[in-house]
Amino acid sequence: MRWLVGWSSTTAGAPGGTAGYDGHADDGASYGGRVGHEGETLHPVGSQLLWGDPDPLWAVGDWRPDEVRVVQADPQTRVAVLGTCGATDEQLRVGLFAARGGALRHLTAWPGSYTAIVQVGRRITVCGDLAGARPVFHTPWAGGTAYATAALPLADLIEANLDFGHLATLLAAPDVPAALQDSTPYDGVRRIPPGHALILRAGAREIAGYEPVASLAVAAPPADPDSAVGAVGDALVEAVRARLSAPRHVPDIDPGPVPGMGPAERRAARGMPVAGIGADLSGGPASGTLALLAAGLPGRPGTLLGHGTGAGERLLAVTFNDLAVGGREAEVQRAGLLAANPRLHHVVAAGGEETLPYAELDGPLTDEPGPSLVTAARHRARLAAGSADHFTGHGARQVLDAHPARLADLLMDRKRRHLVRPMAALTKADGSVLVPARVYGAARRLARTPYRAGVEGLAERLLHRSFGPDDPAGAVGASLAALTWGGPGPAARWLTGEALAEVSVRLQGAVHRTGVGPGQRPGDYRARAALARHAMDLRVLEQAAEIRSQRLHAPFLDNQVVRACRALPETLRVQPGARSAILRTVLKSAGVTDLPPGWGAPSQDSATAAARAGLRMAMDPLLTLFEAPLLAEAGLIEARVVRKALRAAAAGEPLPLDGLADLISLELWLRRLLSRRGTCWTGTPARARAVPAGIAPQRRAVSSG
Repeated sequence: MRWLVGWSSTTAGAPGGTAGYDGHADDGASYGGRVGHEGETLHPVGSQLLWGDPDPLWAVGDWRPDEVRVVQADPQTRVAVLGTCGATDEQLRVGLFAARGGALRHLTAWPGSYTAIVQVGRRITVCGDLAGARPVFHTPWAGGTAYATAALPLADLIEANLDFGHLATLLAAPDVPAALQDSTPYDGVRRIPPGHALILRAGAREIAGYEPVASLAVAAPPADPDSAVGAVGDALVEAVRARLSAPRHVPDIDPGPVPGMGPAERRAARGMPVAGIGADLSGGPASGTLALLAAGLPGRPGTLLGHGTGAGERLLAVTFNDLAVGGREAEVQRAGLLAANPRLHHVVAAGGEETLPYAELDGPLTDEPGPSLVTAARHRARLAAGSADHFTGHGARQVLDAHPARLADLLMDRKRRHLVRPMAALTKADGSVLVPARVYGAARRLARTPYRAGVEGLAERLLHRSFGPDDPAGAVGASLAALTWGGPGPAARWLTGEALAEVSVRLQGAVHRTGVGPGQRPGDYRARAALARHAMDLRVLEQAAEIRSQRLHAPFLDNQVVRACRALPETLRVQPGARSAILRTVLKSAGVTDLPPGWGAPSQDSATAAARAGLRMAMDPLLTLFEAPLLAEAGLIEARVVRKALRAAAAGEPLPLDGLADLISLELWLRRLLSRRGTCWTGTPARARAVPAGIAPQRRAVSSG
């Protein structure tokens, strides 16, 4: 894990803080003058100091030298950028001067994925991203405010307990921002929303949005589809170029041969990626687009000369072939046809039963829980064959595809004729002539339902345990379930009545506090929430499946790519096959036209079959896990009910498997959190860490009235 952490104090503290990016300090004052319980200066473990007193900032973890940049205009005005940023030092300086005058959007408009922190006197500004893949957290501490890009260090700092209301909401209503609000799994640690910045002035905090939000009353001006798709292509090319222009990273040198092992087997056994740049090549349009763009741009996109294959100009393309569960043969075949490109070096990573979901229940502790914890071994098997810098297509579906609720947006804008093709596609998939009437009726109800009524309706559904069908049938059922302001999560049916009542109270309280809607159309609102949810889970996946010396790159989640995708007309998004058509146009503009037949066609999803096979294989360990689960101790579930659901799902009953994944991953995360030792900070005793008392009962909102 890598993060940055710092704080803003109410007083300037003792003078003399002269520490800089070299990571050394003159005395304790350069750390803000904070002294821990053991008489040591309080600072994060394994950190390098970027600047010191009175508002220090550290970078923690295995950052590469080129991933940490500090540009200083004067001793009290500077900007730090952590991550992959395509801006030059001069552009950083211009952005620093713009931020000094209050223009924050300049700090978020460079290609790449990064976090920008600006210090102007005693004012600290930390910018989050638009997707939520690089979040910012904060908490009151020592009369001021501490902030970080990870929640666990702040939870250690204040010895935070678990927020059981947040955990219940993750299971009952994960896609409803009104229920989650700004909470985290740790009580007292808060998250700033995507598209916002945290501004600290001498310890006082303020959260400001830097992105304009579409109005609910006035329709957006019509956008030209061709220019919008061209902007998406330009943003993707710049995002890929920013990674290619960064200095190459060579992992630790192979210490020598091992009898009976070739170089690839030796590297995989030692957990070392190939030097250079690579990409996923699943056969789908998103990963294929990134691989072809990275291989076709000028420069040296492939592995370093003398390392790995020794090709020097070829990009390592990795395809995962699931030998335990079929259903993706067509995609693997298309990946092989794409890999015929002479600029690509193709590697197929085969996975058997050991890579099924739930096959590995042990793993590292992540900052937050997420459903990716149960599939981390599956992803690690693919990434172990990858490069030191590895492109992934994560986020393309969320930023390019149309959420079903966007059909209601079209009705609100009186664009009914654009509903014909998506309804025809749903009718063809379902085979019933009643589909158009059902979908149109649901979209019309959503268009006429105010935000407050929609959230209150969800609160009533949770209170009365009204969850709908166990497994919505096909694309039509999923579309109808999504045509709301928010629906119950797939794991809600297994929560206790008290936990559901807690979430219902949170929903009703959030509506009464805000008093108005989100200022967006329902489709746009649901799409942003789905993107934030996916970005949060991708962050969990990066930490759970991390390969030493490897960086995962998801260009579709970069700020500039997200902005370009949001400018796409809704009438273009809702058409069947829109994502593959957009990416095909992007590749054509980059000079790539020889795509294999069937490229971009929707393939049979084997995730459900893999999840069910994994449940059957891991049934005994899972039943043992839920003999005395921590979730039951916290009052969120009944162990007997979950064990019954596990047996039923393994037997093939139509239960929501993603809901079981949410339950299992949350239980695994709780066990890893409570079994950890040590803390993220020096200067504190070993007991000064998050959740010091374990699962402690709390007074709930329901019981407190």
